[in-house]
Amino acid sequence: MFDTTRRRVVQALGVGGAATLAGCSTGEQPAEGNQATTVSSTPTQQEPAQTTVDRIAADPRDIPDPVDWSEPRHHDVTLSVTEETAEIEPGVTFDFMTFDGQVPGPMIRVRRGDTVNITLESPDDNSMPHNIDLHGVYGPGGGAEASNVNPGENNSFEFTAMYPGIHIYHCAVPNLDQHISSGMFGAILVEPEDGLPEVDHEFFFGQHEIYTDKAPGEEGHHAFDFEAMKKEEPTYVVYNGEAYAFTGNGYGPMEVDKGDRVRIFMSNGGPNLLSSWHAIGNVWTDFYRDGALANDPENYVETAPVAPGTVACAEIDTPVPEPIKLVDHALTRVARKGMMGVIQVNGSPEPEIFNPDP
Repeated sequence: MFDTTRRRVVQALGVGGAATLAGCSTGEQPAEGNQATTVSSTPTQQEPAQTTVDRIAADPRDIPDPVDWSEPRHHDVTLSVTEETAEIEPGVTFDFMTFDGQVPGPMIRVRRGDTVNITLESPDDNSMPHNIDLHGVYGPGGGAEASNVNPGENNSFEFTAMYPGIHIYHCAVPNLDQHISSGMFGAILVEPEDGLPEVDHEFFFGQHEIYTDKAPGEEGHHAFDFEAMKKEEPTYVVYNGEAYAFTGNGYGPMEVDKGDRVRIFMSNGGPNLLSSWHAIGNVWTDFYRDGALANDPENYVETAPVAPGTVACAEIDTPVPEPIKLVDHALTRVARKGMMGVIQVNGSPEPEIFNPDP
């Protein structure tokens, strides 16, 4: 994990070192822990809080299996809305709000024409009301009004998935921007009747901003900062609630083999910032803008805008071994605010495609 020696190294490297550690100027993966943030030298006034979960970041590989049925089905989906304390990075705690105790919430996967019964459960120890607005739903507020729950309550509604695509869902109570920023968003995938093309791997990431009352990397418990959110000046911009979670020194990159076809879903919870979504060392071979899976994909897209409140879908080819770095090409977010995930392609070199030493 991120020890005091590494922290001193990051401080000494400063801005230039941060960019190098993030792997923008070299082929290296980010350094350990808080790889690319400048740590305040002022002692914190508040210790990290006790965490309620070991890990807030959802595993990008934890996705339901592809649709393999050809007639409409009924699905019962229960989500627990929970309020958790967890680390954004080592030594930095924050109070998250979640669907099922993770960020982003679980992917829901159905087929066009299926009916879905959604139940929200709110534990007694919650402090706030919550609900769910699914962008894949025809109905008032995407189901938000029908799903309001106070602590200790549960509530249900049913809908038919009528249009295909990958759509975001999120909490939509008052102060919805705080709830979404704090982790309350996910995705519902409505596959077309004919399904999706077969691929070797699928991953699901969720980008969002976290607005706190301390600087990036400053140890202690970070409280939510409404003024920073009003100014749209986040402390962190991350995948899945944690800074640099899916790098070699976090939980590790997602590993694939050379030649695999990879599909990536990326939900931009926001609540405010556009993502300039880019794969360093690759392109989006097939890109479904705004998750519009009924449309023909765009091909060989280098960097694509993903607006807050949408889910993009991209497929990539992996012809050479390399670390593919999934970033927001607003690169200050990569160098200083925690925004990077890695897909590690394993295999033997392909010098006819890429030769580092001709």
